[in-house]
Amino acid sequence: MHSAKTPPHHRLLSALLLLSAWPALADTPPTDSLERVTITGSRIARSAKEGPTSVTVISGDDIEKQGYTNVYDALNNLTQNTGFTQGADFGNTFTPAANAISLRGLGPNHTLTLINGRRMADYPIAYEGEVNFVNLANIPAALIDRIEILNGGASAIYGSDAIAGVVNIILKKKTDGAAVNVKIGSTEHHGGENARLQLTGGKSWDQLSVVYGLELSKRNAIWSRQRGFMSDSTALGEAPSAILSRRIAGGAYLDAGSACGNFAGMFAGSVATVGNSQKGYCASGLLKPSYWTIQTATQSQSGFLSLNYQINSHAELFGDAMLGVTHTENNTRGPNWTAAAGQGNYFLNQNSGNYEVWNKRFAPEELGGASNYNRKWDDLAANLTLGVRGDLTGSWNYEAAYNASVYTSRTTTPMLLSGVSAYFLGSQLGTDGSGVPIYAPSTSRFYQPLTPAQASSLIGNSTGNNKSWLQVLSLSASGEAFQLPAGPAKLAGLLEWGSQGFSNDPDQSLNQGVYYNASPAIRASGSRSREAAGAELLLPLAKPVNLTLSGRYDRYQTSDSSEGKFTYGAGLEYRPTGSLLLRSNYATSFRAPDMSYLFQTQTRGYYSSTTDYWRCAQAGQPLANCQYAGVSPGSNYISNGNANLKPESGKSYGLGFVWSPSRDADISLDYWNITIDDLVTTLSADKLLRDEALCRGGQLNASSTQCQDALRRVIRNPNNAVVDPGAINTIVVNPINAASERTSGIDLSGKYRLRTAKLGDFLFKATYTKVLTHTYQQFASDPAQNELTDMSNTDWPDKLDFTTTWNIGDWSSTLLLTRYGKIPNGVGNGYLTPTVLANLSVTRQLNKQTSIGLIVNNVQDFLKKDYTGGWPYYPVGSYAPYGRQAWLELNHKF
Repeated sequence: MHSAKTPPHHRLLSALLLLSAWPALADTPPTDSLERVTITGSRIARSAKEGPTSVTVISGDDIEKQGYTNVYDALNNLTQNTGFTQGADFGNTFTPAANAISLRGLGPNHTLTLINGRRMADYPIAYEGEVNFVNLANIPAALIDRIEILNGGASAIYGSDAIAGVVNIILKKKTDGAAVNVKIGSTEHHGGENARLQLTGGKSWDQLSVVYGLELSKRNAIWSRQRGFMSDSTALGEAPSAILSRRIAGGAYLDAGSACGNFAGMFAGSVATVGNSQKGYCASGLLKPSYWTIQTATQSQSGFLSLNYQINSHAELFGDAMLGVTHTENNTRGPNWTAAAGQGNYFLNQNSGNYEVWNKRFAPEELGGASNYNRKWDDLAANLTLGVRGDLTGSWNYEAAYNASVYTSRTTTPMLLSGVSAYFLGSQLGTDGSGVPIYAPSTSRFYQPLTPAQASSLIGNSTGNNKSWLQVLSLSASGEAFQLPAGPAKLAGLLEWGSQGFSNDPDQSLNQGVYYNASPAIRASGSRSREAAGAELLLPLAKPVNLTLSGRYDRYQTSDSSEGKFTYGAGLEYRPTGSLLLRSNYATSFRAPDMSYLFQTQTRGYYSSTTDYWRCAQAGQPLANCQYAGVSPGSNYISNGNANLKPESGKSYGLGFVWSPSRDADISLDYWNITIDDLVTTLSADKLLRDEALCRGGQLNASSTQCQDALRRVIRNPNNAVVDPGAINTIVVNPINAASERTSGIDLSGKYRLRTAKLGDFLFKATYTKVLTHTYQQFASDPAQNELTDMSNTDWPDKLDFTTTWNIGDWSSTLLLTRYGKIPNGVGNGYLTPTVLANLSVTRQLNKQTSIGLIVNNVQDFLKKDYTGGWPYYPVGSYAPYGRQAWLELNHKF
């Protein structure tokens, strides 16, 4: 990055914006109209189907009728959302209290998310510990008027992040009276019981109008033990997980098997001896399912207030505020103790004279219940907007606004205290000549289960505080600039000034020896400012032809560096007939480096779970039964930031048509193509381990840049190590500008309304997305990798939604069918077949004020299973294992 002077692009755009105000000062008749129609993708008013880039619209009613429980569900189900993401219910993830989407499979950080056209603060904890994103889990559905999704790059309009598309969540602006909505539901197979209360309303006076909303909700967790097919990790004959073991370092098991009877009541009575009493260990097939929630428990309260005050017929003041508080809990594993952790994981037993390894997994019964070891997140999100807008003269209008957004998240993580080792081993007696710790332990405590009180004395709660914030001051104007033979040319201009920042403050007691085997915790924080100027021009070249040109310059500054980026776009609309629109678009785009990438200090930790593909291959064990697969806790990692990252650059183009033969029917087809260069990449640990295994096994060229990088990042124990020879010691990750990614595909949509005299009205809608190409290249010297044939890539290659809505008399119903394309199975040697899931809602209008409804998701009660990759026997993150869910809903208007 480098210090930058104001470039010619910036000066040119600023001049263009100032000139745009000149016609507004002309002596033209005033207008009393303040009505504005804003469609995502342009700062010039137009309808959704008339723009050069397609826009998908989801109404607030659609969210309820199609069975979506919140904003995230609706966006996640979009056919354009083909990418795999780790959501709140993924389990082992950095951000289980948040949800994100991945339009076009380009990752959650390449989709710009707005509320009422304005940016929100990022979630303060990075997705996968790496990239920033906006949390979609805490936006109350009661307040939503509609969601607009721009299906293409738009940095020339919105700036950074708008590479894969733009999601604009538009809240209600006007409503009369008040309404209350009550919704309760559960899953058929237990768990996930939930309830929601919504109160919305509004009031208008002569000059003042108010809109308000309140939403309260609560949902219980679903535990994997509540789903029969995954309630035991030995369902396919796998070895049970060790819960108590003692063995010679690098050698045979000792006599822990003799203590298994003492643990007979643990893990729901499933503990058994593997081996024998003198050379064995205690194990259970219920260890994993006892400690894994497949749906988080949440409790949230959110509110919204919007005020509009009409100063006169030409100007109004406006403001809105939104506040949300959410408490989330999940569980991915119970307490796990290994003697001399961090010191080689073995010690010299003075009593036996052996170097020994002791390991214990705590049972839920010892804790007083697995939920007592839940991780917790307490989040607060607040957004405030204040501004003035109105008409100048003639056709010109303006808006000046300030918006601020803040997000805080307090994490509470239960951890074993450092005294746990002394509890089981006694005091350390020094070290031997090689530095190995020496103990003289009695097995009496180790071979007996703990009481809840004893376990509680060995466990503490580590708390961390995370915060992100954003503020933007914007000034925009639009109107008719000059006349052309085919009509007026329309111009819009924008100036923006803003700043953003974040901080991650871990519990400093992690560095003070309070907790057992704690990784060092280092505070990370950073901030940057930005300035932007942009303009958009709509030119009616001929009666059936419109050309849209846009350009924008953004400059980002940190305390010691500055980086600027100019982006531009063009769109063409051609209407050969009144019912047919042909359209095309081209745009450049960019993404400023993620704050977490720039300012992250060195972080040491461990992954929730790890699969060592190389050791599985060496042992000749299939992945489903490999003892090195899905090991939890996983391998250690070292992660570093990179202050020298430069912006990613993108470009996109598309072409398509919209045909509307009647007011009851239309069809559209659009081709899209997106390229990202200088892509910031930090390979996932799983991807690195897969590549490393292929490189060591000869399936990939070991001298290639890709292999050299993977082999350098995966650090293993020496082959002659006393404990775990050849095992993964550490995985090193850091972000770099190196990769490029390209994808293309088609979007097809259509609707047809059928009106009948006796059978009511029917509305049929269908949307389909097909990914035609998707390649990824980590380094310029590497061959491009085909993501569509990569057996480790679980993005959807295609998705289809088909909706039927039927209205007759006081009854209405909606059936949503979603078809998901094929994805690789868990072991990566074949594909899971495409699957269709159905949601159904039925509503009865009892009178003008009251309606009741029934909503059923996953009508077929279908559970997508995959036994190839071992427990939990389903494609985690791709399909939900909840089964059939149902809700009763009551809506009353006052």
